[in-house]
Amino acid sequence: MDLESFRAYCLSKKGVTEELPFGPDALVFKVMGKMFALTPLDTIDMRVSLKNTPEKNLELRGDHPGIQGAFHMNKKHWSMFMMNEGVPSKVLIECTDNSYDLVVAGLTKKVKAELEGL
Repeated sequence: MDLESFRAYCLSKKGVTEELPFGPDALVFKVMGKMFALTPLDTIDMRVSLKNTPEKNLELRGDHPGIQGAFHMNKKHWSMFMMNEGVPSKVLIECTDNSYDLVVAGLTKKVKAELEGL
């Protein structure tokens, strides 16, 4: 999967916006203002950091050498997917969905209601 395809997939999800809060080299995807995905724009090879449960992160890192703890993030909850190291696009999509769902689950009732209304 390339960056444009990943970007389009993220933006197709309800309530998602993209921002550059950490400078021009880090594209962040947020649902209702909460980050669920980050990808650096200053690397040749596509990398994506996603949130997941600690157990799922350990499982993914054990199964795929191209998945490791995300730089500058809580490695217990965030993993980096290095697409040039053989991470299947299917795994990236599934984990993007999981990250989005985890963040949505943590939203307040009021914000969840706003999201449902979009």
